[in-house]
Amino acid sequence: MVQAIKWVDEVVPAAPYVTTLETLDKYNCDFCVHGNDITLTVDGRDTYEEVKQAGRYRECKRTQGVSTTDLVGRMLLVTKAHHSSQEMSSEYREYADSFGKPPHPIPAGDILSSEGCSQSHLPPGLAVCPLPECPGGRNPWTGVSQFLQTSQKIIQFASGKEPQPGETVIYVAGAFDLFHIGHVDFLEKVHRLAERPYIIAGLHFDQEVNHYKGKNYPIMNLHERTLSVLACRYVSEVVIGAPYAVTAELLSHFKVDLVCHGKTEIIPDRDGSDPYQVAQEKGHLPSD
Repeated sequence: MVQAIKWVDEVVPAAPYVTTLETLDKYNCDFCVHGNDITLTVDGRDTYEEVKQAGRYRECKRTQGVSTTDLVGRMLLVTKAHHSSQEMSSEYREYADSFGKPPHPIPAGDILSSEGCSQSHLPPGLAVCPLPECPGGRNPWTGVSQFLQTSQKIIQFASGKEPQPGETVIYVAGAFDLFHIGHVDFLEKVHRLAERPYIIAGLHFDQEVNHYKGKNYPIMNLHERTLSVLACRYVSEVVIGAPYAVTAELLSHFKVDLVCHGKTEIIPDRDGSDPYQVAQEKGHLPSD
């Protein structure tokens, strides 16, 4: 998992809990970096005391609003108490899928709230579904999230690179909830399908994920899932709020050469159609 993070060059297995100068020198590291939380040994000593005293320590703020405790709580509760009970927002009623397929009626209980989700000031090259209105930023599927997405956070994670001549544009889509080793394995295999791959990952809206996964999924909301996928070295671009069906318009818009799907069951779209039918008809979907 750690090796799949785009900023990691080398992984040291079974690294010591207490970081010493000897460890830094052994692996030719100029300094050690840690988050702005305190870690102590059993006897109460700072695990980074030695490298701090030597001036070889740097500190970074952790991403605000992302809490492992919150995520574990969402999993353990397994309840829909955190889902919205409002009427469907007017924004979502007016929402039109600009990638060639009309929006499906959403049950009143399966809604997004109308609290704002801005698409302004996003970095160049970041693919965001060009929708008339972005369904609300507050997430009914994962409760009141403490995570606030900002353009600056996305800039820090996004590569900002456009597909180059000779690269094979590969499109994958899904929930990518609680990004795990299975996702990494899938994306790594997709990456191997071309000599010069450019992988675009489409992330479904939360209400869409809940429709085909049920229960209280997704555990992580769309904003949280976006950063997880952007951090993967195999992903070049992310479509935030991708349509469930892979349409001809989507394939044309992103100039997709290949569409890939994992071995999980493909759930039919709300109208009963195969979401990958168009991709298959156009020869973009591998036979195996």
